[in-house]
Amino acid sequence: MTCHKVAQLEAKLKEGRPLRIKTGFDPTAPDLHLGHGVLIRKMAQFQNLGHEVTFLIGDFTGLIGDPTGKKATRPPLTPAEILANAETYKAQVFKILDPKKTRIRFNSEWFGEFKGEQWIRLTSRFTLAQMLERNDFQKRLNDNQPISIHELLYPIAQAYDSVALEADVELGGNDQLFNLMQGRILQEASGQQPQVVLTVPLLLGLDGIEKMSKSLGNYIGFMEDPDTQYGKAMSIGDTLMWDWYLLLTDKLPAEIDALKLGHPMDAKKALARQIVSDFHGAAAGLEAEERWVRRFSGRSQEEAPQVAVPATEGELPLTRLLVERGLAASRKEAERLIGQGAVSLDGQRTVDPSLRLRLRPGQSLLVKVGKLKLERWVVT
Repeated sequence: MTCHKVAQLEAKLKEGRPLRIKTGFDPTAPDLHLGHGVLIRKMAQFQNLGHEVTFLIGDFTGLIGDPTGKKATRPPLTPAEILANAETYKAQVFKILDPKKTRIRFNSEWFGEFKGEQWIRLTSRFTLAQMLERNDFQKRLNDNQPISIHELLYPIAQAYDSVALEADVELGGNDQLFNLMQGRILQEASGQQPQVVLTVPLLLGLDGIEKMSKSLGNYIGFMEDPDTQYGKAMSIGDTLMWDWYLLLTDKLPAEIDALKLGHPMDAKKALARQIVSDFHGAAAGLEAEERWVRRFSGRSQEEAPQVAVPATEGELPLTRLLVERGLAASRKEAERLIGQGAVSLDGQRTVDPSLRLRLRPGQSLLVKVGKLKLERWVVT
């Protein structure tokens, strides 16, 4: 984030109120995928900091079709298709966002009431030269590809969404920068403080070449079953994996660098498990991993390897011990695994995430996490 943007955000925070965060999604397909998840995760981070998050469903702008990155005019969807897709979005977004803290809005709420004279006033705020500044339109003009008049309305309509919601911050992919900046222009012309625009990198799909897209088949969907999600995640290249870690997990760059020192297969399994856990729960992530290993490795883990573990001076949280041994990726994952009954000690399942253990020299403890991870701790 640039110093200029940081200063803008700090100025808004000095007003002593939560920031109004806006992110729009056009329901042009029925399923959300991990590419959408990058933005939704950022929304959740703002949400966790106490700010107001609006998940805007572009049921009106979806009828126009976003021309971003398109070499030709998009075929329009019917209102019935838009409505059906929008309903699925409402269910899927809460895989990441807190339903109690999320505002879901539809831009047909204001555009459905727009009259012809309002459209004339709105479009008068912009010039044709401004619209043709966008690279997509320039390329199509140079290639003698047609540009329909209604496509010019898309960035204008998206800009008005920011006015209608009085957005302080708008999030979007870095390919959306032109559209997002029009919101600042229109807000200022409407007497509002212009929003801060924050963009995120585009998530490359399974092929590691094109951005994740259902139409290209290189995606992992929110609603896909655990085995499909896990298997797809395991199929990506090692280089792409580190970009996914950065965009799809809460790990800091230093933590990711530490993972690079280990075996890539172990890191990829942990990433695939985390992706499944995000949408189906920690236990489902472990079970998907177990099935994948049985299918592709053919190895049996009936006997637990013995591991030397240092004694503790006092009681330590079981969650911390699991993370230190690499049996859970994080404290939160360890809490989820314990709460879902996926952890057992000497054959006894434990469901108390606050459980603390004191490890004494000479003690032996059989620790099982799911069906795949099994260790006998020999305390030294």
